[in-house]
Amino acid sequence: MVKISAVINTRNEGSLLEDCLKSLKFCDEIVVVDMESDDNSREIAYKHTHNVFMHKPLDWVELARNFGIAKATGDWILIIDPDETIPHSLCAKLIEIADEGKYDFVRIPRKNTVFGEWVKYSRWWPDYNVRFFKKGKVEWQDIIHSIPVTYGEGLTLDAKEDLSIGHLRYTTIDQYLAHMLRYTKIQADELIKDGYQFNFADILSRPIGEFLSRFFAGEGYKDGFHGLAISLLQGFSFAIVYLRVWQEQGFKTQKGNSFYQTWLSTTGSKAREFTYWQFTMLMHLTDSKLKRFLYKLKRKISTISLR
Repeated sequence: MVKISAVINTRNEGSLLEDCLKSLKFCDEIVVVDMESDDNSREIAYKHTHNVFMHKPLDWVELARNFGIAKATGDWILIIDPDETIPHSLCAKLIEIADEGKYDFVRIPRKNTVFGEWVKYSRWWPDYNVRFFKKGKVEWQDIIHSIPVTYGEGLTLDAKEDLSIGHLRYTTIDQYLAHMLRYTKIQADELIKDGYQFNFADILSRPIGEFLSRFFAGEGYKDGFHGLAISLLQGFSFAIVYLRVWQEQGFKTQKGNSFYQTWLSTTGSKAREFTYWQFTMLMHLTDSKLKRFLYKLKRKISTISLR
């Protein structure tokens, strides 16, 4: 009989861990790797499994994924975070896939709830993750937010709510900012390690580009104010990454004509992009063929005039 093991890495997630563990009753084994929590995480974990292992605290979870997988004894491994849950319909689907044994790993959509709302656009859906696989067919790299290395044939589940992992991503702005401060330092260190030298234009182009990518290209406007808030926060996060690099490389300055030219060139380029996407959004939101044509015409005229 095929055995399924769930693997969870946790640190001070007691407020969320109970719901996560309750959703894993379909698994034959639950492995919890606790990174020295000082709340009730381990106490909650022991209520559901005796397979609780300690690991030193790390800046990001990818570094401990393989440790937890090595402790699991199942034929199939389900990776899940403490702020995630598995709905009943997905449980049944995963059991079916494991029993058939046709595939080696599965990409599962993830339903991200941010500030109390399911974010359906803004590049946050379907948010596919490789989380279910035959043991030995997936390995995580020691890089933040890395895509795992996979072996064999994979299956991508349909982007449906009932087949997605429930993810309680952020519940407050403070939580987002705390997460941002931790991860932007890691990301800045990675950039510096890779040889990146601070470019003044990047502090404008990268954050604005991230906002445009999420709010317009990712149709974040369809998420309403949530989409706007999330896109702004993601853009701000990019700004902090590059400001941290600027700090680490000595707060180099740029003044006079050089600064003005950088400002004008970068903001001018992004202004054209903003105008392009603004009219593109209007084209998508109207059902009128005439209005779509006029918006397309205005988009072309306005972007030319800004050159």
